[in-house]
Amino acid sequence: MTATLSSSDPLVAAYDELLPVLTVDGLPGFEDLRAAAIRRYRESGIPTTRDEEFKYTPFHALTETKYRFGFGANLDRENIASLLLGDVDAITVVFVNGQFAPDLSSTDSLPNGAYIGAFSEASGFEEEIKSHLGSIAHFDGRLGSTNDLRFVDLNTAYLGDGTLVFLEKNVSVERPIHIVHVVSSTEVSALSFPRNLIVLGENAEAKVLESYVTFVGNGVTIPVTEVRLAKSARLEHNRVQNESLASTHIANVFVDQAATSVYTSNNINFGASVSRCDINAYVGGEHCETWLNSANVAVGSQIIDNHTRIDHALPNCQSFEVYKSILKDSGVGVFNGKIFVYEDAQKTDAKQTNQAILLSPTATMNTKPQLEIFADDVKCTHGATIGQLREDALFYLRARGIPLAEAQGLLVYAFAAEVLEKITIDDVREKLEAALFEKLGS
Repeated sequence: MTATLSSSDPLVAAYDELLPVLTVDGLPGFEDLRAAAIRRYRESGIPTTRDEEFKYTPFHALTETKYRFGFGANLDRENIASLLLGDVDAITVVFVNGQFAPDLSSTDSLPNGAYIGAFSEASGFEEEIKSHLGSIAHFDGRLGSTNDLRFVDLNTAYLGDGTLVFLEKNVSVERPIHIVHVVSSTEVSALSFPRNLIVLGENAEAKVLESYVTFVGNGVTIPVTEVRLAKSARLEHNRVQNESLASTHIANVFVDQAATSVYTSNNINFGASVSRCDINAYVGGEHCETWLNSANVAVGSQIIDNHTRIDHALPNCQSFEVYKSILKDSGVGVFNGKIFVYEDAQKTDAKQTNQAILLSPTATMNTKPQLEIFADDVKCTHGATIGQLREDALFYLRARGIPLAEAQGLLVYAFAAEVLEKITIDDVREKLEAALFEKLGS
């Protein structure tokens, strides 16, 4: 069974040939991690809609596409600046088709106690990488059903270079940190496995923007981001996916929070033919805050799938989750939100909201809130709504001389604004607002 899967699976068909390259060019000391990961992936293979976790998200393209594994392409700064979010004023780390591009990156003027850059250039921070990488992206010791880890395993099997954001105790970085992953492929689909590791020490603070964009062509991008927040650390983690409409994007984010830390995720999905993003937050200290916000726009036949999981393991913590989808034409949205409240997590306050607007009768939204509560003194709520634009609101705007298309645009923007306004990097928020109008007007 395993041999059959591995021999017919194009994602791993060339793995044995690439392994010597990964061993030489990739991070040393992770050979056992790669070997265990490829073994687990080969036992499962590419999921189908018969797998519960992928019930509404077919991955036909993964078996029908011809791939080119990495690596870089020739891009210059003007190419990067032309991309959505390409000219954001930030400390910038750029990868093209999964390969670090030092000429396109700008990581100077960092404060003492900070490293922001590629694994391959993180001299002096090898121990920080070794002690954290791979130790966050798992469900060991967690309660209840778990999400599917096969694409995490696939990413780990190909573990090579990646991005490290490391801040020591009491270090704050005021400028945004922009991690850019660009797809550029003119012949066949580019296959890449980006890896990001963000570690903030006690009382450290940062704003990170992680963007996935296409310069030309299409690709299959399977990233994993691991986040560890020490006591009282604060992270605003903005994530934007705007790849070409022929691309496939399958992402996993894992967050580990210590006491009194604050994690805010603003997850924006505009691109790809099929995109999937799993965000998993483990709240492992008291008095933490976890904010998960997301805006998703699907047009044509796009499928945008979001899975979230929050584990409240200790008492007196709060989580707030707002996921919104705007679906046009035959666009499909999926949301599965899991909240687990452990027996010791008394005084937990968890709120989950999922809302979708259907702009055409052929658009579809599949939503599934899931709460599993093992404590008795908690406040946990969830709500899911699916509907169209309100006729009375449209009438109100049109009665004041506003054309129909513009009135619809204003109402859609107001719907998404609750999420976009959470982004505190002004020029990023403004560019995303413009991109939202452009996408829905096309």
